[in-house]
Amino acid sequence: MILYLHGFRSSPNSFKARVLAARLAELGRGDEWCCPMLPVSPFETVALAEALVAAAKPANVTVIGSSLGGYFATYLAEKHGWPAVLLNPAVVPQRDLSAYLGEQPLWHGGGSIVVEPHHLDELRALAVASITRPERYYLMAATGDEVLDYREMLAHYPGARTTLIEGSDHAISEFEQYVDQVLDFCDTEDLEPPAPREAA
Repeated sequence: MILYLHGFRSSPNSFKARVLAARLAELGRGDEWCCPMLPVSPFETVALAEALVAAAKPANVTVIGSSLGGYFATYLAEKHGWPAVLLNPAVVPQRDLSAYLGEQPLWHGGGSIVVEPHHLDELRALAVASITRPERYYLMAATGDEVLDYREMLAHYPGARTTLIEGSDHAISEFEQYVDQVLDFCDTEDLEPPAPREAA
């Protein structure tokens, strides 16, 4: 199962989600794809992700998170041991989103959400101070991200498999070039580090 968590004010119709869904369909793997519309509440978002996985009972799960979705993906990876792909992930969203309290328009299909102060508190409660198993993560960060600082991303995921894109933007507009790399990571069966060898 590949569980995609979109970013703030985004939706399952986001560019990267559509690219991934189309590629999986091309490969005859559309049944692995799960990309829900996420609620504004961080706690409800995590609960929804966990419920979808519990209902599907997949043999394995990889969670892909874009922007704010990357923050949730990190929490879920640490809690459940799921591998995670992080696409320009938010590292301190409770700080960044403090400027977006109140009603905010959605990027796709109209409509809006209302961001309340308690949502920032929920984000703080989901914070992962430091990742425990870098091999579980694949970070894709763009130096040209106009929304988030790629240097914070690199600092927060030390030792993770990393693709640093020179330039680009927050949306990773050339994501089609990288979609197969993302799926290759999703298909990696053994993300555990090798066991230490016994001394001869």
